[in-house]
Amino acid sequence: MKVIIVGGGQVGTYIANLLLKSNCTVRVIENREHVLEKIKKDLPADVVVQGSGTDPAILELCGIAQADVVAAVTGSDKTNLVASTIAKFEFDVPRVIARVNNPQNAWLFNGGMGVDVALNQADLMAHLVVEEIDLKNMLTLMKLNRGNYSIVKVTVDKHSKIVNKAVKDVMIPDKAVLIAISRGSEIIIPRGDTVFLGEDKIFVFAANKVQGILNDMFGQIEK
Repeated sequence: MKVIIVGGGQVGTYIANLLLKSNCTVRVIENREHVLEKIKKDLPADVVVQGSGTDPAILELCGIAQADVVAAVTGSDKTNLVASTIAKFEFDVPRVIARVNNPQNAWLFNGGMGVDVALNQADLMAHLVVEEIDLKNMLTLMKLNRGNYSIVKVTVDKHSKIVNKAVKDVMIPDKAVLIAISRGSEIIIPRGDTVFLGEDKIFVFAANKVQGILNDMFGQIEK
């Protein structure tokens, strides 16, 4: 399967690594210099393509004519929509997946805009929070990939060393991606400058083997 990922941030890089392990052909398009520097260390050189995912010439360079899937997962809804529209209607890509960053824009992510599947993180987390599923500290919400990966919820202890630190300053394990933060009645999509607070509920997509690390990281420091 050939997949083109538009956006080389945390989500895009994580998806790329998973697909590469499944022997997929992957190209990741990114135009931010500081992000390119990072992902070139995390991904094979032939996977990373510098440029805009809304530029038809760059998409053609990535082999979009043969692509089975395009996943537009940047932090910009506008970019994701434009990339999706081009992929579907100009290149007739069979399956187009797009990330929704602002829930108020979710209505735009439809077949008319070229989107086959819209991933609305905030909406997913809101439904999970409303269900009020809880355990003492960490809860497995959804098993994925034959049990090797799960969406988990970790409660930040007020004494944790990550309290008042920004996401960009915390070393999240390689096999984990932050999905959302529940803070009171608010659902927050984490960015680099998002600050963790005590009692935050952190939703993470993670490999089972790193969940203990996450629990130790967000939990109370052992004396």
